[in-house]
Amino acid sequence: MSATGTPGVSVPSNTPSDRDAEAGHDPAGTVSALRICPLCEATCGLSVTVSRGRITGARGDREDVFSQGFVCPKGATFGELDADPDRLTRPLVRDANGVLAEASWEEAFAAAADGLGAVLAGGNPDAVALYLGNPNVHTMAGALYPPLLLAALRTRNFYTASTLDQMPKHVSCGLLFGDPQAIPVPDVDRTDHLLILGANPVESNGSLATVPDFPGRLKRLRRRGGRLTVVDPRRTRTARLADRHLAIRPGSDAFLLMAMVQVLFDEDLVDAGPLAEHLSGVDEVRALAADFTPEAVEGACDVAAGEIRSLTREVARAPSAAVYGRVGSSTVEFGTLTNWLVDVVNVLTGNLDRAGGAMFPLSATARPSRTSGRGKGFELGRWRSRVSGHPEAKSELPAAALAEEITTPGEGRVRALVTVAGNPVLSAPDGEGLEQALGQLEFMVSFDPYLNETTRHAHVVLPPARPSRTAHFDFAFNALPVRNQVRYTRAVVEPGDGEKTESEIMARLLLRLGGQPGAEPESVDAAVVDRTLRKAAADPGSPVHGREPALLAAELTGRDGVERRLDMMLRLGPYGEGFGSRPGGLSLEKVLAHPHGIDLGPLRPRLPEVLRTRSGTVELCSPPLAQDVARLREALRRRASPESLVMVGRRHLRSNNSWMHNVSSLRGGTNRCLLQVNPADADRLGLEDGAPARVTGAGGEVTVPVEVTGAVRAGVVSLPHGWGHDRPGTRMRVAAADPGVNVNQLLDGTLLDPLSGTAVLNGFPVRVEAATGAGAGDAKGAGAAAGASGSAGDAGGARAAAVQAPGPPPEAGST
Repeated sequence: MSATGTPGVSVPSNTPSDRDAEAGHDPAGTVSALRICPLCEATCGLSVTVSRGRITGARGDREDVFSQGFVCPKGATFGELDADPDRLTRPLVRDANGVLAEASWEEAFAAAADGLGAVLAGGNPDAVALYLGNPNVHTMAGALYPPLLLAALRTRNFYTASTLDQMPKHVSCGLLFGDPQAIPVPDVDRTDHLLILGANPVESNGSLATVPDFPGRLKRLRRRGGRLTVVDPRRTRTARLADRHLAIRPGSDAFLLMAMVQVLFDEDLVDAGPLAEHLSGVDEVRALAADFTPEAVEGACDVAAGEIRSLTREVARAPSAAVYGRVGSSTVEFGTLTNWLVDVVNVLTGNLDRAGGAMFPLSATARPSRTSGRGKGFELGRWRSRVSGHPEAKSELPAAALAEEITTPGEGRVRALVTVAGNPVLSAPDGEGLEQALGQLEFMVSFDPYLNETTRHAHVVLPPARPSRTAHFDFAFNALPVRNQVRYTRAVVEPGDGEKTESEIMARLLLRLGGQPGAEPESVDAAVVDRTLRKAAADPGSPVHGREPALLAAELTGRDGVERRLDMMLRLGPYGEGFGSRPGGLSLEKVLAHPHGIDLGPLRPRLPEVLRTRSGTVELCSPPLAQDVARLREALRRRASPESLVMVGRRHLRSNNSWMHNVSSLRGGTNRCLLQVNPADADRLGLEDGAPARVTGAGGEVTVPVEVTGAVRAGVVSLPHGWGHDRPGTRMRVAAADPGVNVNQLLDGTLLDPLSGTAVLNGFPVRVEAATGAGAGDAKGAGAAAGASGSAGDAGGARAAAVQAPGPPPEAGST
């Protein structure tokens, strides 16, 4: 089998000639190599061509065991993104005059450690905050090192993009199964009926479900006689494939699902099957759902009672069915309840943990399985945020609360911030308010390849090497695939002079913070290996119980500490060779010998082994969820036909949040920042296609061109997430040429799902009117819209704009 998957090229993996080819030193000048695409959750295999150290082409790897040649427009532009001339290649350090200028790595590491150390010297670790952006889950370093950084900082001020996205799913799964990472995914390839709520996988490529070629799989579902139902206020490309599309009122999915639960009980359609012995709380759920009849909720969700009953019967009576919800059902007022009810319906219809239903994948690097389902359970609110008292969820505080933690005086105020691949100025509510807060920080360091709307405020920017220069293994997404598999690709090009991988950068800063500036980066990985193997050797259920950790560590292979950590995780994992105790199992060498991946088979039932609840059951009705139903019931009483328009976001196939707007070939076409408005609403409001409209929310206003379209239901308008690339000092040429507007500026950050702390980014009220005397693309925060001045924001903006670095200006790099 070719290492490249390309006819005529057959260079074995892990040989000197392969390394020469990867570095672009092939005598022919052009070689092929394999790389897993890091640009979305589908994790498609790519076959790339390399010439003189540059990616000159990318296509789907037809021999990849998982993606089988599929590639989307993002993956096809991997080379263009990799070669972006706006990308930072040297560290930046802010000098005494407030100017960001290129510096050596030693100068940058020293400045970062000194700046953080000065704040930590005050004795309160909570004075430093850590923010992780979405791209962290797309890199090996993002999985391996942030936990070490958080432990080194010892702060409880931990924020991530999860509370702007999927945290409701983590919380609901934590409460149901005892483990917030135990997330069931729809068994798309075997289901007979797929019900999708608030997701558009044809354009997003899927999320919290790793599914290469989601469009093709949906088409095959239809061809084999299955049914597809899509619940979405927009007629998305996914909805166009469906047998049934329900244009629900935004934010009301919880009402629809609760009514489906009521029908299941009322019509005696509940049949949990073999699951029944693993369930608790069924009677409590019956009681909670009793008054949420289809007739009671139809006005709130704008789905007819008869339609709700028909849908419920179809799901219950299908040979197999799976309910799947994503961003549109998470970033709403009742996000955690909605995600809980998704799995309640899966449970009550007997479709959880069965072929064709919602199943639990098993990653090659997962912790070894246990037969017992008992554990410590999952708790919320073990501590709270200092200012507003928001409860932590999964050790995280709401990203929407970061600004007030910086600006509010008092003990524990955030004085320093570390961001890793994050751009919360665009992805969090009220970016202008956050910008003003960033201007008040004493110190900020950012791991990021770009000066984006957030990192422009940093005192130190540490840019990682280009994606082609780094190895790739999907720790996060291998835990969510529709088919178990394992794949690993090494760097296809060696890092250039002065470039450092993200792993090395993080390891070196950790050593600096630990007072070991002269130690080698691999010593960080060696310490992790030692701790892990000692724990495994002391565990009676481990395949290496009783063995000497140092001898086990000596068996590990790999070119660097990262690979040796991966080798250890593979060997100890559920398919691993167990350091010789399970011959034929996985190891790094075995995975490298299969460059197109190893198929580990279809998803299989895993209950009760996945459970970590204290009861050892699926706890269908935990107290936090039951208590929040009272809030849902109260909302049902006061909800009538809304008088105002409500805003929803949307996905673009050729974009990913805020971090792909600097790739010129992905711009234009449908990938534009336009306000979608239904024709009836446009007529009523006097809006014209292509003309500017002013949109006002609690956090401010934006002016944006209108797209009149029947793709969005009446009473709803839609703007895409991640735009607004018009800040000074960002140095982003392509993105700044057509910056769009930041939809999240319409929010003031006060609307949160209380259980998860997730910002309400969908289904919030706005006012829309034809714009006069303002150019499209204008944006104002609430203070500016009211005529207020912001001295703190002006100061922060002045600092951020002071940049001196060679090269053309770059894009927004992350979310």
